[in-house]
Amino acid sequence: MNFRFSTFRRAGFLTVFFLVAQTAFCQSPAPLRDAQQIVVLGDSLAAGYGVGPSKAFPALLQARIDDLHLNATVINAGVSGDTSADGLRRLKWVLRQRIDVLLLELGANDGLRGLPVESTRDNLQAIINAVRGRYPAARIVVSGMLLPPNFGEAYTEAFGKIFPELATTNGAALIPFLLEGVGGVPELNQDDRIHPNEAGHRIVAENVWKVLQPLLEAGKTGSGR
Repeated sequence: MNFRFSTFRRAGFLTVFFLVAQTAFCQSPAPLRDAQQIVVLGDSLAAGYGVGPSKAFPALLQARIDDLHLNATVINAGVSGDTSADGLRRLKWVLRQRIDVLLLELGANDGLRGLPVESTRDNLQAIINAVRGRYPAARIVVSGMLLPPNFGEAYTEAFGKIFPELATTNGAALIPFLLEGVGGVPELNQDDRIHPNEAGHRIVAENVWKVLQPLLEAGKTGSGR
């Protein structure tokens, strides 16, 4: 989510994405046959900035899945600093993985940069369209994000509406606010007050799990192939 780390961004998002995805694959057990594949397309929150991928919420979701002996694999496609436009640009690479569930965790950096709300909405919609075009049965989870009030009432309100509107329009599941219970709580965030610490990521994982678990249960008889 942090857009200030320009040096990191210049290293090349494709290289970084490959490394993050490779780490996620290494951390996850070999998927069983016909395992549901959950792709987390996100920014530094998914990538685990400051805590590492093994402590970030996608890895915690995989641990929960394994504990419950569910046949599903989480693929972490998070890249620190990514905007919705960045996610759209690297989507062709992401679509090489079969997607049964897409957790769309992008948009926060758009808001922090004050980018036009319409552009963010259009980029996120384009991602959903492309995923469903390739995998028509894929289930979509839209991860909601809110901005602090210092961005101005009008922009903050318009930005916050992007995510529930996308969920409604596309028949997608909605996480109302990914950082619910974490955002603005000093002891659950790193010193930058933006990125969750390990304890914060555990709460984020719970926020996601409440929405994800029913989709996985419903998907036992079908997939996004």
